[in-house]
Amino acid sequence: QVRLVESGGGLVRAGGSLTLSCAASGRTFSVMAWFRQAPGKEREFVALVNWSDGFTSYANSVKDRFTISRDNAKNMIYLQMNSLNPEDTAIYYCAARKSATFRTNAYYYDYWGQGTQVTVSS
Repeated sequence: QVRLVESGGGLVRAGGSLTLSCAASGRTFSVMAWFRQAPGKEREFVALVNWSDGFTSYANSVKDRFTISRDNAKNMIYLQMNSLNPEDTAIYYCAARKSATFRTNAYYYDYWGQGTQVTVSS
């Protein structure tokens, strides 16, 4: 059974930092990613990482502030979020894709976690 379990969300003040974690189990994946969804908005791409070579890609809105990383031995990915602002408030989801092609559209991801809330106060 495939499972993606996020953790690390919470409440932080603007300018602060948080690190999200996602534990994957049940199979191996080619690409893993973080998406987020704010109230009343569509789910949007945040960052992805290629499981085999560590290649990463980011949404422009988080580039230079967020860092995605992986730990192959632990089957986990992380999202280090710095310089947070209220616009980063959302539920953050871990997602996994079986295919190795890079996609930033949520439609192409096969598995999803339950999400973890990140709230940034001004």
